[in-house]
Amino acid sequence: MEQKAIGKDFRHIVRVGGADIEGKKQVLYALRKIKGINFLFGNAICTLAKIDKRKLAGDLTDAEVEQINQVIAHPENYGMPEWILNRRIDPETGVTKHLFGPDIAFTRESDIKLMKKIKSYKGIRHAKGLPVRGQRTKSNFRRNKGKTLGVIKKKDNKAE
Repeated sequence: MEQKAIGKDFRHIVRVGGADIEGKKQVLYALRKIKGINFLFGNAICTLAKIDKRKLAGDLTDAEVEQINQVIAHPENYGMPEWILNRRIDPETGVTKHLFGPDIAFTRESDIKLMKKIKSYKGIRHAKGLPVRGQRTKSNFRRNKGKTLGVIKKKDNKAE
């Protein structure tokens, strides 16, 4: 890959979507540093914002950065397909949306708390610290809060 000359307007760190991205990377790959944005979603963002994917992130103008922020914040307004969003039919609001940044961790924690509160099967498994998605437990998941469970052999006492 060729190194392009860095101009006087070049920024080494660009603030996009509440995260700092590296200016020396191409926009498509730099967007992946934002939690909740993968390659597919980043590609869709660049297409909808009409920004060249191969352009360096440090060469983005303020207007382009604002356009990217708008597409990330409200992808449904720009014609983003529903299947690409990561929060389809939110249980509280019933709206399909895309979460990114610290909202992902907060929403996941609140979902687990809700499951525990209503005592669903998954909530009970979360509360007990057991696997939630049907994995086997006979040979795996045999640790209990840092202590290994299993067979404990007794020491031989040969005091004859």
